[in-house]
Amino acid sequence: MVRGARKFLALGVAAAVVYSIKELNFVPGPRHAAPVAAAAAASMMMAPAAFADEIGDASKKLGDASYNFAKEVDWNNGIFLQAPGKFQPLKALKAIDKMIEMGAAADPKLLKAAAEAHHKAIGSISGPNGVTSRADWDEVNAALGRVVASVPKAKVMAVYDAVKDITDPKVPAYMKSLVNGPDAEKAYQGFLEFKDVVAKNQVTAASAPAVVPSGDKIGAAAKQLSDASYPFIKDIDWLSDIYLKPLPGKTAPETLKAIDKMIVMGAKMDGNLLKAAAEAHHKAIGSVDSKGVTSAADYEAVNAALGRLVASVPKDTVMDVYNSMAKIVDPTVTNNMFSKVNPLDAVAAAKGFYTFKDVVQASQRCVGSAHRIRSAHRPADVQRAFKL
Repeated sequence: MVRGARKFLALGVAAAVVYSIKELNFVPGPRHAAPVAAAAAASMMMAPAAFADEIGDASKKLGDASYNFAKEVDWNNGIFLQAPGKFQPLKALKAIDKMIEMGAAADPKLLKAAAEAHHKAIGSISGPNGVTSRADWDEVNAALGRVVASVPKAKVMAVYDAVKDITDPKVPAYMKSLVNGPDAEKAYQGFLEFKDVVAKNQVTAASAPAVVPSGDKIGAAAKQLSDASYPFIKDIDWLSDIYLKPLPGKTAPETLKAIDKMIVMGAKMDGNLLKAAAEAHHKAIGSVDSKGVTSAADYEAVNAALGRLVASVPKDTVMDVYNSMAKIVDPTVTNNMFSKVNPLDAVAAAKGFYTFKDVVQASQRCVGSAHRIRSAHRPADVQRAFKL
């Protein structure tokens, strides 16, 4: 739904900076730069092993050209929460959809590698501007280059074009004005050279669609949850700009700690189920109405996909996300959001969610037990596994 737009905004502004430099006409036009420009809006994957060194070496050259620029960017600036132009949630959702399609087309193993690179980079952040270390900067760039190389060019171009369409022409020049101009130009030139290496190694066909489970307990529970909560979903104003507002009293570094826990959780998810969830979201976006609400059937499919995803991750990792979010979300936020919907619908949705949570958690325990059984080599080990 449209609420997901907030996750996209910082990425959109980053792409806007790239677009801005192009618009100032000191480098070649956008069609040449586009495949990697879209990488600013998609944090995924790692190219085939045969190309790993080539893209990795190119990322170091990009780092030489761009790290000074990276250090000048105020990564803690609240401007990255803002829309990169006029607030157009449904149009922004179309851009998000292109990013989801791009992610679903890539190799899940490469998504895991890129997520892990981002987690490591968050760990080395320092200084007032919130910049990561040079080594981690290079690793993240390499991971993103491999992401783009793992997706057909047409899908990457679709992301670039969609972001460009929602970026105000004045935004790029403004973003460039916040840093040293020559450093930005040098970074972009390095970016173009990196793009050429990525394009050279780019696949021509997307990976196969996900295998979607059926007839499982989570799927049945998702239907019950969806029946109980769909009236609540229709109560929500998905077109509101409240989702772009910063959390009260929390700094960017504080919020980043919670985001890091989400990245760690994402890196541990089952690759096929992650792809299936992306595909479910893409389909759900296709049925969104003028109020930003998807169909009941697609809502149910998304709930099922997300439930299976959570069940594929160890419980302690999921709880790390919950606890980190609890630390940064003030109770007034919850009360404010509750006041905007029918309270009876909200309570019914909550009850449905609690029941769904129990089913997902039970499946989590089964996954853990199965893993322990597969790891056991002696009868006594199998017995201990069942006891656990």
